[in-house]
Amino acid sequence: MRLALRGIAGTLALLSLATADATSRRTPGLRADGDPELPARLSETGLYEPERPGVVRAENRAFSPQYPLWSDGALKRRWIHLPPGTRIDASRPDDWDFPVGTRFWKQFSFGGRKVETRMLWKVAKARWLAASYAWNDDQTDAVLAPEAGVRGVVEVAPGRRHSIPSRADCAACHGTPGRPLGFAALQLSPDRDPNAIHGEPLSSEMLTLETLLREGRLEGAPPTLLSDPPRIRASSPRTRAALGYLAANCGGCHNKSGEISANVPSLAYADVMAGADAVAESLVGRATRFQVPGVPEGASVVVDPRAPAQSALLARMRSRRPSSQMPPLGTVLGDPQALEALAEWIDKDLAHQATASAAPPPPN
Repeated sequence: MRLALRGIAGTLALLSLATADATSRRTPGLRADGDPELPARLSETGLYEPERPGVVRAENRAFSPQYPLWSDGALKRRWIHLPPGTRIDASRPDDWDFPVGTRFWKQFSFGGRKVETRMLWKVAKARWLAASYAWNDDQTDAVLAPEAGVRGVVEVAPGRRHSIPSRADCAACHGTPGRPLGFAALQLSPDRDPNAIHGEPLSSEMLTLETLLREGRLEGAPPTLLSDPPRIRASSPRTRAALGYLAANCGGCHNKSGEISANVPSLAYADVMAGADAVAESLVGRATRFQVPGVPEGASVVVDPRAPAQSALLARMRSRRPSSQMPPLGTVLGDPQALEALAEWIDKDLAHQATASAAPPPPN
């Protein structure tokens, strides 16, 4: 991968000065809106040992969702901190309620260099703060990015640059009140999908449902959580992997919460687990307002099993025009592995199902 930084040292110096100046004008420890002050540097967020720069504190636990979010090919590492003596309310498997004080961190690296680390911090019962930290050139620490983000910090392909998101972009993806997206029952299930697109191997220290239950960090969880672990129960391995990818990358917006009104069925974790094949079939031939290039006016559908490449689903995943790309935020590159896997799924699974359903019944 080609990697090019754009004057990041100077940018970080300006960010550091701006952060220090803004902080000096506010009540110590509190923002103007009453929320806790965001630390000026990543090293001050509690991620690392105080006297050992870069060494993650033992109480901050690594994890890896089985269906990762596509982020322009970034190598990511993730950690969670749960305050001592607290537990996660897991009574809703797809929407866990975390204790106040919980923190998440996600580190993004491109070309072997750390570029940014994002943090979610639960500061009240229904309030999360989001922050992004931009790494310095010598990779010793990262500085709090401004609320508007930082554009074009690293080139990830010729002419394409990764940007550190604004806090408004964070809120657009994470919703209200800013919930975590990749730490839930399905994502941490021990019944891990071997065909998950961009699936990451688990290391021995990573949290799973098993470790959370064994350590008493979940309450209200269904008693069958481990005997019958969460799984997308689809009729084929391709459908399972495809819906897992769509749930992780699209279900945050395309769900029943009312956050988006597009003509697409809910792709939330709970819905794809409750009826995977029904969700898959509901995409086939479903009319969409998006006009696929080359398709007659008004004839575009979400999934066209006769011509997978002309499916609106794939057309919008391929596009990186702001008016048409999906997901709409967070990427400047299409996901070639996912596009190939989903095209194969449409061609080999959904096309077969569509043909079978259209066939006349056998004679009596």
